[in-house]
Amino acid sequence: MTIPSQKPSGMPIERYRAFPPIDLPDRTWPNATITEAPRWLSTDLRDGNQALIDPMSPARKMKMFDLLVRMGYKEIEVGFPSASETDFAFVRQLIEGDRIPDDVTISVLTQAREDLIERSVQSLVGVPRANIHLYNALAPMFRRVVFRASKDEVKDIAVRGTELVMKHVENHLDTTVIGYEYSPEIFTSTELPFSAEVCEAVSDVWQPEDGREIILNLPATVEVATPNVYADQIEWFSRQLTRREHTVISLHPHNDRGTAVAATELAMMAGADRVEGCLFGHGERTGNVCLVTLGMNLFSQGVDPMIDFAIDGGIDEIRRTVEYCTQLPVHPRHPYAGDLVYTAFSGSHQDAIKKGLEDLERRAAEQGIPVERMPWEAPYLPIDPKDVGRSYEAVIRVNSQSGKGGVAYILKAEHKLELPRRAQIEFSRVVQERTDADGGEMSADQIWSVFSAEYLDREAPLKLNSVHTSSAAGEKDALTVNVYVDGEMRTLEGTGNGPIAAFVNAINELPDPAGGSRFDVRVLDYAEHALSSGGDAIAAAYVECLVGERVLWGVGLDPNIVTASLKAVISAVNRG
Repeated sequence: MTIPSQKPSGMPIERYRAFPPIDLPDRTWPNATITEAPRWLSTDLRDGNQALIDPMSPARKMKMFDLLVRMGYKEIEVGFPSASETDFAFVRQLIEGDRIPDDVTISVLTQAREDLIERSVQSLVGVPRANIHLYNALAPMFRRVVFRASKDEVKDIAVRGTELVMKHVENHLDTTVIGYEYSPEIFTSTELPFSAEVCEAVSDVWQPEDGREIILNLPATVEVATPNVYADQIEWFSRQLTRREHTVISLHPHNDRGTAVAATELAMMAGADRVEGCLFGHGERTGNVCLVTLGMNLFSQGVDPMIDFAIDGGIDEIRRTVEYCTQLPVHPRHPYAGDLVYTAFSGSHQDAIKKGLEDLERRAAEQGIPVERMPWEAPYLPIDPKDVGRSYEAVIRVNSQSGKGGVAYILKAEHKLELPRRAQIEFSRVVQERTDADGGEMSADQIWSVFSAEYLDREAPLKLNSVHTSSAAGEKDALTVNVYVDGEMRTLEGTGNGPIAAFVNAINELPDPAGGSRFDVRVLDYAEHALSSGGDAIAAAYVECLVGERVLWGVGLDPNIVTASLKAVISAVNRG
């Protein structure tokens, strides 16, 4: 046997270099566990907004702000007021319109130039509390190419910028409680000792103490390495701080390599206290880390994210609002929120989900508690969709790859029908023939239409009109039915061990004009159950029959179980 082997791609790999590993042999983060949510900051209105093809209008910004507040975000970066008159006006609208709850702290971003710092400070006049977020890039390429500056010169930008923030806060914000955040931009591509040196110098100026923290935000401005490297950088950095107890280590990961969520989680294990990101990963290039995925990952592990993803309308309402505000769609496969993430098309997946949900209901009933209080455990579903406002209707959808489990689940969930296993197999073939012919998937309504047409709506050659049964102790059941045979009303009589046997005997005696019996029917299996309880309950009957040489299932629905059973026999005959 020849073992397949990959061949060289021919791509110019010699142009690229691997990121060097961090020398941290005593790293502790791999043994850590995330047991509580970090502090969250949403930068949807700043980093997310600046990356939109069409930036949000003031009305859409306000809608986004209100959504973030409803969800429970307590730190919200609301703009870059020194860079945009629109952002400045929005910050003023929030403050002057008294739109900021008492427990929410807004943040504004600024570069380190004095005029920009002063303008940013002026935007905050009248707000009870706010953070000013200053940044400058420290990475070697930026020092060499963008700024053409030495290490000391870029360090001085950070120190001087911090001093200017303090100066203008004192001049303009005498009634505002101001917090300070500093970002050594391009942190992940900067020499770690130099990043630590600059942040220590900034901290020396700010002088954090009890009640006066400093936020050091360590951005993966461009994601350049595997997630474990970011965790190593965070743990190494945390060890260098002389005022760690008064310092909040914040993360600001981007998703250039597609691993922002993993990098964030490992960095939290490495000691980070705070995370900045956007709902659904909006932001420059491939986006910021997704706050929805991070929060729901915590939820799925039994850790309260301290953010409500099941607000009125649930996660779908959050998604719809963000799509409206950003004018960008959320991918149907986006974790936890996409249209298709709680959907199974595969037949084996559908069958496993169906059985898992039934097992959960059974165990809940045995313990005498609502199923909503049971520890969640179901195949292919990491969380209960209902916990974020989704329904089970979308869990299983049917296309040409689907099997009996998916079809059966939809019939049970939507119509309370519990088809016997062989009936499930039979009907799944009917559905598959339809999906193979038409292509695409079938909705629950379409499946019901196919089921009704196949089992319930056929009225030829037989159609039941009325039934009368009688029985005496020790005797066979006697049955009289009025039934249409090829559209002609006939009265049939039969006896047997039960109404079904009596009915089958009666129709088997109908003559065929060509000679012999018109029908040759034998019952192989039978099942029944109630669709509901109470005086108006509907019964469902399922009868497996040998009709001539074909084995066919029939289904009957009626308030009277005997009538439902006879309808099921007729259903099988009419399908023959």
